[in-house]
Amino acid sequence: MKRRALVLTSECARHPFRQTLPPDVLKPLPDPAKRNNEDIKLFVTSFAAFFVATYSFIV
Repeated sequence: MKRRALVLTSECARHPFRQTLPPDVLKPLPDPAKRNNEDIKLFVTSFAAFFVATYSFIV
């Protein structure tokens, strides 16, 4: 027999799969305007490193 929480559903979750998720998963994401550009910086750095490595192997 499975042990489950007493409250299995959330009123804001309409889909059966979303109803089984814990409430902290359904919290809204932070405002995109308030996030820092850490992901963009990491992408640009990775892209530049890959480009330099590829270019150095070709030339």
